[in-house]
Amino acid sequence: MKLYLLSLGAGLVVGVLYSLMNVRSPAPPVIALVGLLGILAGEQIVPIAKRLVSGQSLSLGWLQRECGEHVFGALPARQPTDDKNKEQA
Repeated sequence: MKLYLLSLGAGLVVGVLYSLMNVRSPAPPVIALVGLLGILAGEQIVPIAKRLVSGQSLSLGWLQRECGEHVFGALPARQPTDDKNKEQA
């Protein structure tokens, strides 16, 4: 979660600097995001191609394990809570 907040903070700082300097961002946000998605997807082509060339099959589990976290990052997880303590409060 800290990395998400750090990334958001860095983006806000850059946005404020661009605004103070009267500079537009180098690419429209949607185009930049699509480009980043292309980079992430492109990085996954090599491991998938190596697996297929070696004669191994692709499984959903392999794709999730090998590609999922790289593309989506470590997604924040819900912390376990003690429901009994909530009910008493």
